[in-house]
Amino acid sequence: MKIDIVTLFPEMFEGAFSHSILKRAQAKGHANIHLHNLRDWSSSKHKNVDDYSYGGGAGMVMMVEPMVRCIEELQSKTSYDEVIFLTPDGELLNQKIANQFSTKQNLLIICGHYKGIDERIRTHFITREISIGDYVLSGGELAAMALTDAIVRLIPGVLNDETSALSDSYQDNLLSPPVYTRPADFRGWKVPDVLLSGNDKEIAQWRYEQAVERTRQRRPGMLGVDHESTD
Repeated sequence: MKIDIVTLFPEMFEGAFSHSILKRAQAKGHANIHLHNLRDWSSSKHKNVDDYSYGGGAGMVMMVEPMVRCIEELQSKTSYDEVIFLTPDGELLNQKIANQFSTKQNLLIICGHYKGIDERIRTHFITREISIGDYVLSGGELAAMALTDAIVRLIPGVLNDETSALSDSYQDNLLSPPVYTRPADFRGWKVPDVLLSGNDKEIAQWRYEQAVERTRQRRPGMLGVDHESTD
């Protein structure tokens, strides 16, 4: 998968993309992530990419010309499945959307800043608008990092154990069940006996029941349909 990210602050991504799963995904060739500084497409002497909003009001707006020049140049080199804009008023990111994006070949992600981007960019170029929560950040960079991580970890071959992603929270409209590791008894706090039993069927049933109960307690709205036994 190729992911191009347009941003005013490419240096913000260095730490996030240089460690852990995202680093391994790029090293293995499963993900090619490229950062593009929007100022490289500015025609002004001082590389400005923002201006005052028509109609007045506080805050600056990212200009249409440099953004369009950037997008069109990138599109001339790559055929994108989606052009994604990170914005607080977009679709709320969830696991289903991450799954959808993970099946694509080429994604272009646009990071907004200031008061937002000129609406004409959204009208003529953006195919999906995504929000990571009902709050406002200073720019789209942190949201782009979260979205990229959520997508890349789902690409086959990225995780050492590919079944791990299938048991993540939200994959089956359920939160993940509790997990334990060694030692089995710590300060008298014991791991449930069923997990030590070696009975795969009973363990699967326990995990399912725990996932349903945890979802019922913490995210009851996810239980739109009845979840029955795995038998």
